[in-house]
Order: sequence, then C-alpha cells, then structure tokens
Amino acid sequence: MITREVHSPGVLARDFLLFCVKLVIDALKDVALIQIGVLAFCVDVILMLLTGTRRSLFYTVLEFGEKFDLWLNLYRPASRAAANRDGLFGESRAGDNSFLGGMEEMVRGRTEPVRTPPSASAPLRGRGREL
Repeated sequence: MITREVHSPGVLARDFLLFCVKLVIDALKDVALIQIGVLAFCVDVILMLLTGTRRSLFYTVLEFGEKFDLWLNLYRPASRAAANRDGLFGESRAGDNSFLGGMEEMVRGRTEPVRTPPSASAPLRGRGREL
C-alpha cells in the first residue's frame, strides 16, 4: 500500500518535467560517451602499441562520465521527494553544484544558504557553563 501523498499537482508536474529533462540529458550523455569512449580506447591502444607506454584517455572519459552522473544525480533526490511538500526541490538546495540545484536556483531566482543542524550551530552546554 502506498502511503505517500502528493501535496500539489503543480509540484508533481514540475517534478515530472524535471525527471524527463534529466532522462533526456542522461541519454544524450550515454550516446556521446559511447562514441568518445571508443575513440579514446582506440587512441590509447594505438599509442600503447607505438610507444610502449600506457595512456589513460579512456579512463579520463570514465572519470568524466562519473562526475557527470554525480552532477546529474538522476534518482537520488527522489528517495524522500514524495513526502516533501516541495517535491524534488525540497530535497535539494538552490545553488548546489548539481543539475537540480541549478534548476532550483534558476526557478527561485536565488541560492539557499547551507543548512546546518541545530546542534552544530548552537553553543555546547555542559556542567553549567558554555564551552
């Protein structure tokens, strides 16, 4: 039984559009990385055979793909978005170095400050004195 509830049809529609855009970007990235990866592999093999030294163009492509996936963050914010009144935007921070953070900053027109837990910003108290 699904116990989550949607708080606003507008938030649901916005999150659906964001999801679709992220899927299209992810698909374009995959198509491009296949071609770039094959080219980098071929160059690495040719240079390895000609010079006898190991090259790392292919691994550079893999590193780029990993960084891009972390930036796109396709599914991570969805883990708690259904329970959040602001959906995906409620699970991100405007201005974060991610696709969703950039989109939220663009929509809201501002960045959000970094959230600190209340215990981290409040002074520590112990044995009748502040630390």
